[in-house]
Amino acid sequence: MTFASLGLIEPLLRALETLGYQTPTPVQAQAIPAVLAGRDLMAAAQTGTGKTAGFALPLLQLLTMEGPNVSANSARALILCPTRELAEQVHASVAEYAQHLPLTTYAVYGGVSINPQMMKLRKGVDILVATPGRLIDLFRQNALKLNQLQTLVLDEADRMLDLGFSEELANIYRMLPKKRQTLLFSATFSDDIRLLASQMLNDPLSIEVSPRNVAANTVKQWVVPVDKKRKAELFVHLMRKGRWKQVLVFAKTRNGVDALVDKLQGLGINADGIHGDKPQATRQRALDRFKASDVQILVATDVAARGLDIEDLPLVVNFDLPIVAEDYIHRIGRTGRAGNTGEAISLVCADEVNMLSAIEMLTRQTLTRKMEPDFEPEHRVPDTDASGQVVKKPKKPKKPKTSGGGGKRNLGKWVDSGDVAPAEPSIKPVRKVPVFNTGPRKKK
Repeated sequence: MTFASLGLIEPLLRALETLGYQTPTPVQAQAIPAVLAGRDLMAAAQTGTGKTAGFALPLLQLLTMEGPNVSANSARALILCPTRELAEQVHASVAEYAQHLPLTTYAVYGGVSINPQMMKLRKGVDILVATPGRLIDLFRQNALKLNQLQTLVLDEADRMLDLGFSEELANIYRMLPKKRQTLLFSATFSDDIRLLASQMLNDPLSIEVSPRNVAANTVKQWVVPVDKKRKAELFVHLMRKGRWKQVLVFAKTRNGVDALVDKLQGLGINADGIHGDKPQATRQRALDRFKASDVQILVATDVAARGLDIEDLPLVVNFDLPIVAEDYIHRIGRTGRAGNTGEAISLVCADEVNMLSAIEMLTRQTLTRKMEPDFEPEHRVPDTDASGQVVKKPKKPKKPKTSGGGGKRNLGKWVDSGDVAPAEPSIKPVRKVPVFNTGPRKKK
């Protein structure tokens, strides 16, 4: 199969040839004809399989065949992304595909001044890539009108339902014309997304080119048990032992990112970090330097977990496991992309055992454990498997109390070195599913 056989026009084929695209991936082969036919679509495919081209190429063709007739302060197609970095990356890809077409594209997101974005939108754009918050700001300031919108794309759709996005998504939905084409693309589709699809999409075509919620088989995965207080020490040890050249590291919190970067830089290691508190220009500069191999270690929160394409990235390290199991699939999907192989290592301590169990149950595989000599944890990480079971080591029987003055003083709560440290429960954030049918209920 070729891109020409999918019915793409010559300017798009010329751009693809320049970019070195030879044959469509499975998701592209199924999605492109469906989008060209005007169908609503819900497409699931593993990370690194070309989902962006799957919706961008047919979208560009549909707009080209209509002709460039966008009105002032308007957009004919909207691509929503959960993070600024992903929005910038998607826009760059769309611009490359459109290099021989008479169409305009633009990306808007927070963390930078809104004024230049308002100026750019005055003439209107054919395809607008946006994060939800900045899109709403522009709409409320009358800098953007959506009455001319024909197509809505939700990229990394499942992340849009994470806490903090659901209300924004519901607000955006109310801004849009009821008659339009809607496309949902993601590597993972939760039950919440399927509920969303039933409310937002019109007779959607469902495409699943890989098993649901399964990591790419090009990524070799394993776990290294370790005490929490020794994670940074273990990371430096493994980095030097393996002579790692380029590593993307995920930490759970912004403070965790900063602490690890400070430690690595203090050891003379070329490291940088990105998270939501950093200005967008700083985040983009760190990401660009990492892609150019000017930075050896990039430490990030999950702002870097979705959709980012880092060419030939060999290794991802989960310094902390994600609270939401689906994010594990997106994190390790930064490596092993486009047919390349990669590795994903997770440093796991005892109080992350429930998160580990949730990941194994989601991915339907038990992750191999490799104990690192001299880093064996004092607090054992209980055994887990893909069934979701956590096997805890039996506690030692309590010693009988002794009477008389030789008894031990009450020292409060403590843990014997031979006991298992109690695991903190895995708390999964509540996802609020937007309810879009807000009309009056019928009386019974």
